Amino acid sequence: MTSHYLLHGDRVAIRSLRRDDRDEFTRLAQENAERHHPWLAPPRTDAEFDAYMTRLEEPVRAGFAICLPDTGAMVGYVSVNNIVQGAFRCGALGYGAFAHGRGLVTEGVGLAVRHAFGPLGLHRLEINAQPANTKSITVAKRLGFRLEGLSPDFLFIDGAWRDHERWAITAEMLEAA
Repeated sequence: MTSHYLLHGDRVAIRSLRRDDRDEFTRLAQENAERHHPWLAPPRTDAEFDAYMTRLEEPVRAGFAICLPDTGAMVGYVSVNNIVQGAFRCGALGYGAFAHGRGLVTEGVGLAVRHAFGPLGLHRLEINAQPANTKSITVAKRLGFRLEGLSPDFLFIDGAWRDHERWAITAEMLEAA
């Protein structure tokens, strides 16, 4: 059954992340903890996942599971954070992979971008990545985001304030691609 997917790509589909994803999500986050460190720390315990879902249920966020549509297996996740409507209509993307290097998460993030520019009504999305996080920067480049600059001491990650490159895409840039 594919009706619960918001969008389908060639190999993956996205759907809203749900509270009943907790067991699969935390298991995958635990299995991939080394891959994610030091760039991000997805919820690995029930309590962390519950808190994450509470944040995603706020109107300024949206969370998605990136899945293989034939099996429903989760291969990654993506969230749109800090959603601002009105004249700004912007959000910031966060994402992580549970599958190894096949471009599945890039495809899933691309679907989330289309969803954000469609049903969510946004005009601009940002990806903020640490300069040494080449995998995250590769996702931004493959999806047509443009580098807009460097923000020193931008986010508190892994015990310190970290510099981040700011990448962005607008609805017009996506349409032109």
